[in-house]
Amino acid sequence: MKKVYVISLAPFVPKFLSHFDFMDSKGRWDGYAEDYKYDNVEVYFARPWALPLEFSRKRRGDEGLRSAKKVIKKNGLDFDLIHAHFTFPSGYVGAKLKKSLGKRLILTVHEDRNWFINEIASGDKNLLYAWRNADRIIRVNRADLDEFKKINIDLSKLVYLPNGFSAEKFKPMDKRAAREILNLPQDKRILLNLAALESYKGQEYLIRAMKIVDACRKNICLYIVGKGSRRDHLKSLINECDLQNSVILAGGNKPIEEIVLWMCSCDLFVLPSLSEGNPTVMFEALGCGKPFIGTRVGGIPEIIVDENLGILVEPTDVNGLAEAVIRALDRDWNTDAILNYADQFMWNKIAKRIAILYQDELGKQ
Repeated sequence: MKKVYVISLAPFVPKFLSHFDFMDSKGRWDGYAEDYKYDNVEVYFARPWALPLEFSRKRRGDEGLRSAKKVIKKNGLDFDLIHAHFTFPSGYVGAKLKKSLGKRLILTVHEDRNWFINEIASGDKNLLYAWRNADRIIRVNRADLDEFKKINIDLSKLVYLPNGFSAEKFKPMDKRAAREILNLPQDKRILLNLAALESYKGQEYLIRAMKIVDACRKNICLYIVGKGSRRDHLKSLINECDLQNSVILAGGNKPIEEIVLWMCSCDLFVLPSLSEGNPTVMFEALGCGKPFIGTRVGGIPEIIVDENLGILVEPTDVNGLAEAVIRALDRDWNTDAILNYADQFMWNKIAKRIAILYQDELGKQ
């Protein structure tokens, strides 16, 4: 059985920055864990000494490379192919390792649409280095593939491959049972938004839309699950719209088992993003048989292809979003049809397509 080595470049950061939302109480990057092994997968945390991208983008690439090389040497890691996720710093580090170790490199560009477009326009030499030295570039939506023409990337090495979901975790369960476990009301129609509380996720527009919905539907409740820098702003907006009983900020840092319960407890999943790549949470909602109400950004229109799966509106369109929610609440959804459609996006099926790319690249060495 082939071994898979995972090297995380999440940085160690000074403890005095631990109050920031992306770090834990010990001054470590959120999600930090110790090295561990599971079956044929070994996970290592390189812990480069650098501030997060929000503070020090310039040093992250070289610090990440130094730390990754240290992990590889210390643990005697011998591998045949590199698969990096996100262009920077991982793609840059992967490209440098490719050059020094003589390995093939596959790079998955997960960035949301606005982020990606800004990267293309920036002319950043480190980003260009990563893209130009990758043997294959996977983009999670089709819409952005042509953007690489602007920087003269060989289009023959571009691959569209969407995100997916874990069918072992995200699957239907009885809605009443899920609500009972979460102590949610059984007599209300529940909308769920599960996303970072950041401006590009568009919760502000959803809350304003809920003011319209609340005026004509009194049994609706929206739960917003997540954390982020906009929490206080969203709380103030809820108060301003007098929606304290209809819109609840349910907090973040939920374990995956609880996230599944939230997904299964709702009637509709709503993601009013201003920018996306191809959000994993959309596939998870479909995997639980939930209709998806969202915006026409990134790869979302490539997945929500008709109104048997959900309803899409333009980003920032408060009235359109409110109308879509009301329409969705008033129709009967075919859960089996949604589940059958979602089947193609199970991670095990996406992984098989990635494995074919691996075999193709390894055959070129």
